[in-house]
Amino acid sequence: MTDDLETLATVFDSLATGVVVCDRQGTLRYFNREAEKILGAGLQEIAPRAWSSVYGCFLPDQRTPYPPDQLPLARGIRGEEVPDELVYIRNQWRPAGVWVSVSSRPFHDGDGAIRGAAAVFRDVTQAMSILTGGKVLPAVAQGEYGEFLERLDRLRGHFDRFARVVEQTEDSVLITNRSGIIEYVNPAFEQTTGYRADEAIGQTPRILKSGKHDDRLYTDMWNRLVRGRSFRGTLINRKKDGDLYWTEQTITPIRNSSGEITHFVSLLKDVTEERARQEQEFHLSLAARIQRRFYDLDDVGEGLDLAANVYPAATIGGDHVDVLRRPDGEAWVVVGDVSGHGFGSALLMAETRAYVRAFAASEADLGRLLSLVNGALATDLDDSSFVTLLLVAIDPYKLTYRYASAGHVSGFLIRRSGEVVRTLESTDPPLGIFPDRQFSSGASGVLAPGDIFVLLTDGVTEVKEDGGAWVIDYVRAHEGLSAKDLVEGICTAAREQYDGRQQTDDCTAMVCRVNR
Repeated sequence: MTDDLETLATVFDSLATGVVVCDRQGTLRYFNREAEKILGAGLQEIAPRAWSSVYGCFLPDQRTPYPPDQLPLARGIRGEEVPDELVYIRNQWRPAGVWVSVSSRPFHDGDGAIRGAAAVFRDVTQAMSILTGGKVLPAVAQGEYGEFLERLDRLRGHFDRFARVVEQTEDSVLITNRSGIIEYVNPAFEQTTGYRADEAIGQTPRILKSGKHDDRLYTDMWNRLVRGRSFRGTLINRKKDGDLYWTEQTITPIRNSSGEITHFVSLLKDVTEERARQEQEFHLSLAARIQRRFYDLDDVGEGLDLAANVYPAATIGGDHVDVLRRPDGEAWVVVGDVSGHGFGSALLMAETRAYVRAFAASEADLGRLLSLVNGALATDLDDSSFVTLLLVAIDPYKLTYRYASAGHVSGFLIRRSGEVVRTLESTDPPLGIFPDRQFSSGASGVLAPGDIFVLLTDGVTEVKEDGGAWVIDYVRAHEGLSAKDLVEGICTAAREQYDGRQQTDDCTAMVCRVNR
Protein backbone atom coordinates (compact mmCIF):
# COMPACT_ATOMS: atom_id res chain seq x y z
CA MET A 1 0.00 0.00 0.00
CA THR A 2 2.84 2.34 0.87
CA ASP A 3 4.43 1.68 -2.55
CA ASP A 4 1.11 2.49 -4.24
CA LEU A 5 0.88 5.78 -2.36
CA GLU A 6 4.45 6.68 -3.26
CA THR A 7 3.74 5.88 -6.92
CA LEU A 8 0.58 7.99 -6.84
CA ALA A 9 2.49 10.89 -5.24
CA THR A 10 5.15 10.64 -7.94
CA VAL A 11 2.48 10.82 -10.64
CA PHE A 12 0.82 13.84 -9.01
CA ASP A 13 4.17 15.60 -8.66
CA SER A 14 4.73 15.26 -12.41
CA LEU A 15 1.47 17.01 -13.28
CA ALA A 16 1.37 20.56 -14.64
CA THR A 17 -1.80 21.10 -12.59
CA GLY A 18 -1.92 21.91 -8.88
CA VAL A 19 -3.44 19.23 -6.62
CA VAL A 20 -4.46 19.74 -2.96
CA VAL A 21 -6.15 17.06 -0.81
CA CYS A 22 -7.80 17.39 2.61
CA ASP A 23 -9.64 14.96 4.87
CA ARG A 24 -13.26 15.34 5.92
CA GLN A 25 -12.30 17.46 8.93
CA GLY A 26 -10.55 19.93 6.62
CA THR A 27 -7.02 18.99 7.57
CA LEU A 28 -4.74 19.49 4.60
CA ARG A 29 -3.04 16.21 3.73
CA TYR A 30 -1.28 16.70 0.40
CA PHE A 31 0.14 19.43 -1.88
CA ASN A 32 1.85 18.47 -5.12
CA ARG A 33 4.80 20.44 -6.45
CA GLU A 34 2.73 22.44 -8.95
CA ALA A 35 0.33 23.51 -6.16
CA GLU A 36 3.27 24.81 -4.11
CA LYS A 37 4.62 26.58 -7.18
CA ILE A 38 1.32 28.31 -8.00
CA LEU A 39 0.37 29.30 -4.43
CA GLY A 40 3.90 30.12 -3.35
CA ALA A 41 3.55 27.95 -0.25
CA GLY A 42 3.08 24.31 0.56
CA LEU A 43 1.04 22.34 3.09
CA GLN A 44 0.24 24.25 6.31
CA GLU A 45 -1.27 22.79 9.51
CA ILE A 46 -4.20 25.20 9.66
CA ALA A 47 -7.95 24.96 10.02
CA PRO A 48 -10.24 25.58 7.02
CA ARG A 49 -11.27 28.97 8.42
CA ALA A 50 -7.67 30.15 7.98
CA TRP A 51 -7.23 28.98 4.39
CA SER A 52 -8.18 32.32 2.84
CA SER A 53 -5.99 34.42 5.10
CA VAL A 54 -2.90 32.18 5.04
CA TYR A 55 -2.86 31.49 1.30
CA GLY A 56 -4.21 34.91 0.33
CA CYS A 57 -7.42 33.91 -1.44
CA PHE A 58 -9.51 36.77 -2.86
CA LEU A 59 -12.73 37.11 -4.83
CA PRO A 60 -12.39 38.14 -8.49
CA ASP A 61 -12.48 41.83 -7.53
CA GLN A 62 -8.96 41.16 -6.14
CA ARG A 63 -9.83 43.06 -2.92
CA THR A 64 -12.41 41.05 -1.02
CA PRO A 65 -11.08 38.06 0.95
CA TYR A 66 -12.66 34.86 -0.26
CA PRO A 67 -15.14 33.55 2.37
CA PRO A 68 -13.36 30.42 3.73
CA ASP A 69 -16.52 28.33 3.73
CA GLN A 70 -17.09 29.17 0.03
CA LEU A 71 -13.67 28.08 -1.17
CA PRO A 72 -13.99 25.18 -3.62
CA LEU A 73 -12.13 22.73 -1.33
CA ALA A 74 -14.35 23.63 1.64
CA ARG A 75 -17.44 23.07 -0.51
CA GLY A 76 -15.95 19.77 -1.62
CA ILE A 77 -15.87 18.29 1.88
CA ARG A 78 -19.55 19.28 2.16
CA GLY A 79 -20.27 17.03 -0.82
CA GLU A 80 -20.35 19.62 -3.63
CA GLU A 81 -18.65 19.32 -7.01
CA VAL A 82 -17.26 22.72 -8.02
CA PRO A 83 -16.16 23.26 -11.66
CA ASP A 84 -13.75 26.06 -12.65
CA GLU A 85 -14.07 28.61 -9.86
CA LEU A 86 -11.95 31.73 -10.39
CA VAL A 87 -9.82 32.69 -7.36
CA TYR A 88 -7.25 35.47 -7.07
CA ILE A 89 -4.17 34.60 -4.97
CA ARG A 90 -2.02 37.28 -3.37
CA ASN A 91 0.14 36.56 -0.32
CA GLN A 92 3.58 37.15 1.13
CA TRP A 93 5.04 34.56 -1.26
CA ARG A 94 3.03 35.81 -4.21
CA PRO A 95 2.92 39.61 -3.75
CA ALA A 96 2.30 40.24 -7.47
CA GLY A 97 -0.78 38.01 -7.41
CA VAL A 98 -1.86 35.12 -9.62
CA TRP A 99 -5.19 34.00 -11.04
CA VAL A 100 -6.16 30.37 -10.61
CA SER A 101 -9.09 28.38 -11.97
CA VAL A 102 -10.08 25.82 -9.31
CA SER A 103 -12.23 22.71 -9.49
CA SER A 104 -12.96 20.41 -6.57
CA ARG A 105 -14.95 17.32 -5.71
CA PRO A 106 -15.40 15.04 -2.69
CA PHE A 107 -14.17 11.45 -2.50
CA HIS A 108 -15.95 8.68 -0.62
CA ASP A 109 -15.22 5.44 1.21
CA GLY A 110 -16.72 2.07 0.32
CA ASP A 111 -19.95 2.90 2.16
CA GLY A 112 -20.38 6.19 0.31
CA ALA A 113 -19.39 8.40 3.24
CA ILE A 114 -17.28 11.47 2.47
CA ARG A 115 -13.64 10.91 3.38
CA GLY A 116 -12.33 14.20 2.15
CA ALA A 117 -11.98 16.34 -0.99
CA ALA A 118 -9.47 17.17 -3.67
CA ALA A 119 -8.98 20.45 -5.51
CA VAL A 120 -7.16 20.82 -8.81
CA PHE A 121 -6.21 24.20 -10.19
CA ARG A 122 -4.22 25.86 -12.92
CA ASP A 123 -2.56 29.23 -13.29
CA VAL A 124 -4.61 31.39 -15.72
CA THR A 125 -2.83 34.67 -15.00
CA GLN A 126 -1.71 35.22 -18.58
CA ALA A 127 -5.19 34.62 -19.92
CA MET A 128 -6.78 36.97 -17.39
CA SER A 129 -4.15 39.60 -18.13
CA ILE A 130 -5.13 39.49 -21.78
CA LEU A 131 -8.85 39.54 -21.04
CA THR A 132 -8.66 42.40 -18.53
CA GLY A 133 -5.84 44.36 -20.15
CA GLY A 134 -3.90 44.10 -16.89
CA LYS A 135 -6.56 46.11 -15.03
CA VAL A 136 -8.05 45.26 -11.64
CA LEU A 137 -11.56 43.91 -12.01
CA PRO A 138 -14.15 46.38 -10.72
CA ALA A 139 -15.46 46.14 -7.18
CA VAL A 140 -19.19 45.43 -6.97
CA ALA A 141 -21.86 45.94 -4.37
CA GLN A 142 -22.98 42.91 -2.40
CA GLY A 143 -26.38 42.86 -4.10
CA GLU A 144 -24.76 42.91 -7.53
CA TYR A 145 -22.25 40.17 -6.77
CA GLY A 146 -24.42 37.36 -8.12
CA GLU A 147 -24.91 39.19 -11.39
CA PHE A 148 -21.19 39.95 -11.54
CA LEU A 149 -20.31 36.28 -11.06
CA GLU A 150 -22.79 35.33 -13.77
CA ARG A 151 -21.14 37.74 -16.19
CA LEU A 152 -17.74 36.48 -15.14
CA ASP A 153 -18.86 32.89 -15.63
CA ARG A 154 -19.97 33.72 -19.17
CA LEU A 155 -16.62 35.38 -19.74
CA ARG A 156 -14.82 32.26 -18.51
CA GLY A 157 -16.96 30.16 -20.82
CA HIS A 158 -15.92 32.29 -23.78
CA PHE A 159 -12.32 32.09 -22.65
CA ASP A 160 -12.40 28.31 -22.24
CA ARG A 161 -13.76 27.89 -25.76
CA PHE A 162 -11.15 30.28 -27.09
CA ALA A 163 -8.42 28.46 -25.16
CA ARG A 164 -9.46 25.09 -26.57
CA VAL A 165 -9.38 26.47 -30.11
CA VAL A 166 -5.94 28.01 -29.59
CA GLU A 167 -4.55 24.91 -27.91
CA GLN A 168 -5.83 22.55 -30.61
CA THR A 169 -5.23 24.57 -33.77
CA GLU A 170 -2.48 23.32 -36.09
CA ASP A 171 -1.20 26.87 -36.62
CA SER A 172 1.28 28.41 -34.20
CA VAL A 173 -0.06 31.06 -31.82
CA LEU A 174 2.30 33.40 -30.01
CA ILE A 175 1.26 36.18 -27.60
CA THR A 176 3.61 38.92 -26.43
CA ASN A 177 3.13 41.86 -24.12
CA ARG A 178 3.45 45.41 -25.40
CA SER A 179 7.23 45.24 -25.07
CA GLY A 180 7.41 42.19 -27.29
CA ILE A 181 8.15 39.70 -24.51
CA ILE A 182 6.57 36.32 -25.20
CA GLU A 183 3.93 35.40 -22.61
CA TYR A 184 2.25 32.45 -24.31
CA VAL A 185 2.80 29.90 -27.06
CA ASN A 186 0.44 27.09 -28.00
CA PRO A 187 1.40 23.42 -28.54
CA ALA A 188 1.56 23.89 -32.33
CA PHE A 189 4.28 26.53 -31.81
CA GLU A 190 6.29 24.07 -29.75
CA GLN A 191 5.87 21.33 -32.36
CA THR A 192 6.71 23.56 -35.33
CA THR A 193 9.64 25.53 -33.91
CA GLY A 194 11.11 22.99 -31.49
CA TYR A 195 11.04 25.54 -28.65
CA ARG A 196 9.25 24.37 -25.49
CA ALA A 197 6.91 26.86 -23.90
CA ASP A 198 9.26 27.41 -20.95
CA GLU A 199 12.10 28.14 -23.41
CA ALA A 200 10.09 30.66 -25.42
CA ILE A 201 8.23 32.50 -22.64
CA GLY A 202 10.27 35.47 -21.46
CA GLN A 203 12.11 35.69 -24.77
CA THR A 204 11.21 37.84 -27.78
CA PRO A 205 10.21 36.62 -31.25
CA ARG A 206 13.82 37.31 -32.27
CA ILE A 207 14.50 33.66 -31.38
CA LEU A 208 12.80 32.86 -34.72
CA LYS A 209 14.82 35.36 -36.73
CA SER A 210 16.34 33.63 -39.75
CA GLY A 211 18.76 36.27 -40.97
CA LYS A 212 17.16 36.00 -44.41
CA HIS A 213 15.35 39.35 -44.20
CA ASP A 214 16.70 42.87 -44.03
CA ASP A 215 16.55 44.43 -40.55
CA ARG A 216 14.45 47.21 -42.04
CA LEU A 217 11.60 44.71 -42.47
CA TYR A 218 11.44 44.09 -38.73
CA THR A 219 11.77 47.79 -37.93
CA ASP A 220 8.89 48.67 -40.25
CA MET A 221 6.85 45.79 -38.81
CA TRP A 222 7.32 46.98 -35.22
CA ASN A 223 6.57 50.62 -36.11
CA ARG A 224 3.38 49.47 -37.78
CA LEU A 225 2.31 47.38 -34.78
CA VAL A 226 2.91 50.04 -32.11
CA ARG A 227 0.76 52.39 -34.19
CA GLY A 228 -2.05 49.86 -33.79
CA ARG A 229 -1.96 48.44 -37.33
CA SER A 230 -1.83 44.73 -38.10
CA PHE A 231 0.97 43.09 -40.04
CA ARG A 232 0.52 40.40 -42.66
CA GLY A 233 3.33 38.83 -44.63
CA THR A 234 5.29 35.75 -45.56
CA LEU A 235 8.52 35.31 -43.64
CA ILE A 236 11.35 32.83 -43.39
CA ASN A 237 11.82 31.82 -39.75
CA ARG A 238 14.37 29.62 -38.05
CA LYS A 239 13.58 26.67 -35.79
CA LYS A 240 15.48 25.78 -32.64
CA ASP A 241 17.55 23.20 -34.54
CA GLY A 242 18.51 25.79 -37.15
CA ASP A 243 16.20 24.59 -39.93
CA LEU A 244 14.47 27.33 -41.90
CA TYR A 245 10.77 27.31 -42.66
CA TRP A 246 8.28 29.58 -44.44
CA THR A 247 5.36 31.10 -42.54
CA GLU A 248 2.37 33.17 -43.48
CA GLN A 249 2.25 35.43 -40.44
CA THR A 250 -0.41 37.76 -39.10
CA ILE A 251 0.32 39.94 -36.05
CA THR A 252 -2.56 41.84 -34.47
CA PRO A 253 -2.40 44.45 -31.68
CA ILE A 254 -4.80 43.77 -28.77
CA ARG A 255 -6.32 46.76 -26.98
CA ASN A 256 -7.96 47.05 -23.55
CA SER A 257 -11.22 48.84 -22.86
CA SER A 258 -9.35 52.17 -22.80
CA GLY A 259 -7.99 51.62 -26.28
CA GLU A 260 -4.44 51.03 -25.10
CA ILE A 261 -2.35 48.33 -26.77
CA THR A 262 -1.52 45.69 -24.17
CA HIS A 263 -0.51 42.65 -26.21
CA PHE A 264 0.27 41.38 -29.69
CA VAL A 265 -1.13 38.11 -30.99
CA SER A 266 0.78 36.42 -33.78
CA LEU A 267 -0.66 33.61 -35.90
CA LEU A 268 1.97 31.69 -37.87
CA LYS A 269 0.96 29.20 -40.54
CA ASP A 270 3.75 26.89 -41.66
CA VAL A 271 3.63 27.00 -45.47
CA THR A 272 7.00 25.38 -46.15
CA GLU A 273 5.48 22.36 -47.88
CA GLU A 274 3.05 24.54 -49.80
CA ARG A 275 5.88 26.83 -50.94
CA ALA A 276 7.90 23.80 -52.02
CA ARG A 277 4.90 22.47 -53.91
CA GLN A 278 4.30 25.83 -55.59
CA GLU A 279 7.97 26.13 -56.47
CA GLN A 280 7.94 22.61 -57.87
CA GLU A 281 4.80 23.34 -59.87
CA PHE A 282 6.42 26.51 -61.23
CA HIS A 283 9.54 24.64 -62.32
CA LEU A 284 7.45 21.82 -63.75
CA SER A 285 5.34 24.33 -65.67
CA LEU A 286 8.48 26.01 -66.98
CA ALA A 287 9.97 22.65 -67.93
CA ALA A 288 6.71 21.67 -69.65
CA ARG A 289 6.77 24.85 -71.76
CA ILE A 290 10.36 24.16 -72.77
CA GLN A 291 9.53 20.55 -73.51
CA ARG A 292 6.57 21.53 -75.68
CA ARG A 293 8.98 23.49 -77.85
CA PHE A 294 10.88 20.28 -78.44
CA TYR A 295 7.73 18.90 -80.05
CA ASP A 296 7.38 21.76 -82.55
CA LEU A 297 8.09 19.89 -85.80
CA ASP A 298 6.68 22.34 -88.34
CA ASP A 299 9.90 22.76 -90.36
CA VAL A 300 10.13 19.30 -91.95
CA GLY A 301 10.89 20.37 -95.51
CA GLU A 302 9.30 19.45 -98.80
CA GLY A 303 7.85 16.08 -99.74
CA LEU A 304 6.54 15.11 -96.32
CA ASP A 305 3.34 15.72 -94.36
CA LEU A 306 4.48 15.13 -90.80
CA ALA A 307 2.90 15.69 -87.40
CA ALA A 308 3.52 14.44 -83.88
CA ASN A 309 2.11 15.01 -80.44
CA VAL A 310 2.95 13.96 -76.93
CA TYR A 311 0.47 13.78 -74.05
CA PRO A 312 2.51 13.21 -70.86
CA ALA A 313 0.98 11.25 -67.99
CA ALA A 314 2.23 14.03 -65.68
CA THR A 315 3.10 17.69 -66.24
CA ILE A 316 6.22 16.64 -68.09
CA GLY A 317 7.12 13.28 -69.56
CA GLY A 318 9.84 11.06 -70.91
CA ASP A 319 8.60 10.52 -74.46
CA HIS A 320 10.59 12.09 -77.27
CA VAL A 321 9.89 13.14 -80.88
CA ASP A 322 12.19 14.98 -83.23
CA VAL A 323 12.91 15.62 -86.92
CA LEU A 324 16.39 16.29 -88.34
CA ARG A 325 16.62 17.54 -91.93
CA ARG A 326 19.98 16.65 -93.43
CA PRO A 327 21.83 18.43 -96.30
CA ASP A 328 21.44 15.42 -98.60
CA GLY A 329 17.63 15.77 -98.44
CA GLU A 330 16.95 12.96 -95.96
CA ALA A 331 14.60 13.62 -93.05
CA TRP A 332 15.46 11.70 -89.91
CA VAL A 333 12.42 11.18 -87.74
CA VAL A 334 12.97 10.12 -84.15
CA VAL A 335 10.63 8.67 -81.54
CA GLY A 336 11.90 7.72 -78.10
CA ASP A 337 10.71 6.64 -74.68
CA VAL A 338 12.58 7.02 -71.38
CA SER A 339 11.90 4.57 -68.57
CA GLY A 340 9.79 6.02 -65.78
CA HIS A 341 7.89 9.29 -65.66
CA GLY A 342 8.21 12.78 -64.31
CA PHE A 343 11.07 15.23 -63.92
CA GLY A 344 13.94 12.73 -64.00
CA SER A 345 12.66 11.12 -67.17
CA ALA A 346 12.19 14.52 -68.78
CA LEU A 347 15.80 15.44 -68.02
CA LEU A 348 17.00 12.16 -69.51
CA MET A 349 14.82 12.74 -72.57
CA ALA A 350 16.40 16.19 -73.08
CA GLU A 351 19.87 14.66 -72.68
CA THR A 352 19.05 11.96 -75.26
CA ARG A 353 17.73 14.57 -77.70
CA ALA A 354 20.94 16.58 -77.35
CA TYR A 355 23.16 13.53 -77.94
CA VAL A 356 21.20 12.44 -81.03
CA ARG A 357 21.39 15.90 -82.57
CA ALA A 358 25.08 16.30 -81.74
CA PHE A 359 26.19 12.95 -83.15
CA ALA A 360 23.86 13.15 -86.19
CA ALA A 361 25.77 16.20 -87.39
CA SER A 362 28.77 14.01 -88.25
CA GLU A 363 27.47 10.45 -88.39
CA ALA A 364 25.21 9.25 -91.23
CA ASP A 365 25.09 5.56 -90.28
CA LEU A 366 22.13 4.91 -87.98
CA GLY A 367 23.80 2.01 -86.18
CA ARG A 368 26.97 3.91 -85.39
CA LEU A 369 24.86 6.87 -84.28
CA LEU A 370 22.97 4.65 -81.82
CA SER A 371 26.28 3.21 -80.58
CA LEU A 372 27.61 6.71 -79.84
CA VAL A 373 24.42 7.76 -78.04
CA ASN A 374 24.40 4.50 -76.09
CA GLY A 375 27.99 4.97 -74.90
CA ALA A 376 27.27 8.53 -73.79
CA LEU A 377 24.08 7.63 -71.93
CA ALA A 378 25.51 4.52 -70.26
CA THR A 379 27.90 6.62 -68.17
CA ASP A 380 25.01 8.73 -66.84
CA LEU A 381 22.30 6.13 -66.13
CA ASP A 382 21.75 3.91 -63.12
CA ASP A 383 20.89 0.24 -63.41
CA SER A 384 17.14 0.85 -63.53
CA SER A 385 17.11 3.47 -66.32
CA PHE A 386 17.17 3.04 -70.05
CA VAL A 387 15.98 4.69 -73.27
CA THR A 388 14.26 3.17 -76.28
CA LEU A 389 14.74 4.93 -79.61
CA LEU A 390 13.45 4.45 -83.16
CA LEU A 391 15.24 6.30 -86.00
CA VAL A 392 13.81 6.39 -89.53
CA ALA A 393 15.76 8.12 -92.31
CA ILE A 394 13.33 9.04 -95.14
CA ASP A 395 14.39 10.31 -98.56
CA PRO A 396 11.19 11.75 -100.12
CA TYR A 397 13.00 12.38 -103.44
CA LYS A 398 14.59 8.96 -103.96
CA LEU A 399 11.61 7.28 -102.26
CA THR A 400 13.78 5.21 -99.95
CA TYR A 401 14.01 4.74 -96.22
CA ARG A 402 16.20 3.04 -93.65
CA TYR A 403 15.63 2.55 -89.97
CA ALA A 404 17.19 1.28 -86.73
CA SER A 405 15.44 0.63 -83.44
CA ALA A 406 16.98 0.37 -79.97
CA GLY A 407 14.36 -1.62 -78.10
CA HIS A 408 11.47 0.59 -79.17
CA VAL A 409 7.91 -0.61 -79.81
CA SER A 410 7.17 -1.46 -83.42
CA GLY A 411 6.25 1.23 -85.91
CA PHE A 412 4.33 0.63 -89.12
CA LEU A 413 4.75 1.55 -92.78
CA ILE A 414 1.28 1.55 -94.35
CA ARG A 415 0.48 1.82 -98.05
CA ARG A 416 -2.27 4.08 -99.34
CA SER A 417 -4.23 0.87 -99.95
CA GLY A 418 -4.10 0.07 -96.24
CA GLU A 419 -1.53 -2.70 -96.59
CA VAL A 420 1.13 -2.85 -93.88
CA VAL A 421 4.28 -2.93 -95.99
CA ARG A 422 6.62 -3.27 -93.06
CA THR A 423 6.54 -3.55 -89.30
CA LEU A 424 9.50 -1.57 -87.95
CA GLU A 425 10.55 -3.99 -85.24
CA SER A 426 13.36 -3.49 -82.75
CA THR A 427 16.81 -4.27 -84.13
CA ASP A 428 18.82 -3.89 -80.89
CA PRO A 429 18.37 -3.59 -77.09
CA PRO A 430 17.49 -0.26 -75.41
CA LEU A 431 20.13 2.39 -74.94
CA GLY A 432 22.10 2.72 -71.72
CA ILE A 433 22.09 -0.94 -70.64
CA PHE A 434 25.19 -2.32 -72.39
CA PRO A 435 27.89 0.38 -72.55
CA ASP A 436 30.08 -1.34 -75.17
CA ARG A 437 27.27 -2.55 -77.42
CA GLN A 438 27.75 -1.94 -81.15
CA PHE A 439 24.34 -1.33 -82.72
CA SER A 440 23.34 -2.60 -86.17
CA SER A 441 22.54 -0.29 -89.05
CA GLY A 442 19.02 -1.71 -89.20
CA ALA A 443 17.08 -2.27 -92.41
CA SER A 444 16.05 -0.33 -95.50
CA GLY A 445 13.37 -0.32 -98.17
CA VAL A 446 11.59 1.46 -101.02
CA LEU A 447 8.67 3.86 -100.66
CA ALA A 448 5.67 4.69 -102.79
CA PRO A 449 3.87 8.06 -102.95
CA GLY A 450 1.24 8.24 -100.23
CA ASP A 451 3.02 5.80 -97.90
CA ILE A 452 2.46 6.55 -94.22
CA PHE A 453 4.88 5.92 -91.36
CA VAL A 454 3.10 5.51 -88.02
CA LEU A 455 5.52 5.68 -85.08
CA LEU A 456 4.27 5.27 -81.51
CA THR A 457 5.26 4.75 -77.88
CA ASP A 458 3.92 2.02 -75.60
CA GLY A 459 1.55 4.52 -74.01
CA VAL A 460 -0.47 4.15 -77.22
CA THR A 461 0.12 0.53 -78.20
CA GLU A 462 -0.56 -0.93 -74.74
CA VAL A 463 -3.96 0.65 -74.10
CA LYS A 464 -5.35 -2.38 -75.94
CA GLU A 465 -4.06 -5.91 -75.98
CA ASP A 466 -3.61 -6.20 -79.76
CA GLY A 467 -0.07 -4.79 -79.93
CA GLY A 468 -1.14 -1.64 -81.75
CA ALA A 469 -3.24 -3.31 -84.44
CA TRP A 470 -6.06 -0.95 -83.49
CA VAL A 471 -3.92 1.99 -84.65
CA ILE A 472 -3.52 0.39 -88.09
CA ASP A 473 -7.29 -0.02 -88.29
CA TYR A 474 -7.73 3.63 -87.33
CA VAL A 475 -5.32 4.84 -90.06
CA ARG A 476 -7.01 2.67 -92.67
CA ALA A 477 -10.41 4.05 -91.72
CA HIS A 478 -9.16 7.67 -91.85
CA GLU A 479 -6.58 7.52 -94.63
CA GLY A 480 -7.82 10.77 -96.15
CA LEU A 481 -7.00 12.84 -93.04
CA SER A 482 -3.90 15.00 -92.75
CA ALA A 483 -0.99 13.80 -90.64
CA LYS A 484 -1.96 16.26 -87.91
CA ASP A 485 -5.57 15.02 -87.77
CA LEU A 486 -4.43 11.39 -87.77
CA VAL A 487 -2.07 12.04 -84.84
CA GLU A 488 -4.76 13.80 -82.83
CA GLY A 489 -7.25 11.06 -83.57
CA ILE A 490 -4.85 8.29 -82.49
CA CYS A 491 -3.87 10.09 -79.25
CA THR A 492 -7.48 10.93 -78.40
CA ALA A 493 -8.57 7.34 -78.95
CA ALA A 494 -5.69 6.08 -76.78
CA ARG A 495 -6.45 8.45 -73.91
CA GLU A 496 -10.15 7.61 -74.03
CA GLN A 497 -9.25 4.06 -73.05
CA TYR A 498 -8.50 5.33 -69.54
CA ASP A 499 -12.21 6.15 -69.19
CA GLY A 500 -11.71 9.01 -66.76
CA ARG A 501 -8.94 7.30 -64.80
CA GLN A 502 -5.52 8.87 -64.28
CA GLN A 503 -3.37 8.40 -67.38
CA THR A 504 -0.55 6.06 -66.39
CA ASP A 505 1.82 6.44 -69.32
CA ASP A 506 2.84 9.10 -71.83
CA CYS A 507 0.86 8.87 -75.09
CA THR A 508 2.90 9.73 -78.19
CA ALA A 509 2.19 9.33 -81.89
CA MET A 510 3.99 10.49 -85.03
CA VAL A 511 2.58 10.23 -88.55
CA CYS A 512 4.69 10.95 -91.64
CA ARG A 513 3.12 10.74 -95.12
CA VAL A 514 5.26 10.76 -98.27
CA ASN A 515 3.58 13.32 -100.53
CA ARG A 516 5.71 12.99 -103.66
